[in-house]
Amino acid sequence: QVQLVESGGGLVQAGGSLRLSCTASGRTFSNYAMAWFRQAPGKEREFVAVIGWSTGNTAYEDSVKGRFTIARDNAKNMVYLQMNSLKPEDTAGYYCAATPNGFRLWVTASNYDYWGQGTQVTVSS
Repeated sequence: QVQLVESGGGLVQAGGSLRLSCTASGRTFSNYAMAWFRQAPGKEREFVAVIGWSTGNTAYEDSVKGRFTIARDNAKNMVYLQMNSLKPEDTAGYYCAATPNGFRLWVTASNYDYWGQGTQVTVSS
């Protein structure tokens, strides 16, 4: 059974940093595309960042480029999201997602087969 578990969320002041982690279990994820999405209250879930099976292959939503970095450790089945220079508008629940189609950088939630329960990030002004 595939399971994704996020951790690392919390409350931080604007300009601060957080690192989110996603622990994957149930199978080998080295050939999966792994992504982070976020959802604020009253808003749709939106793409944040994705990393393909090749660790050098990444894509980001425009508002987080230069501030967020996605990385993966295939040996540990872990995916990370380093978030710097956080802004109040980054406040949301952050979700880890996985798809076995790791050859493309999917940015649409419907392309992902597996989801974690989410971790809350709150950025105060």
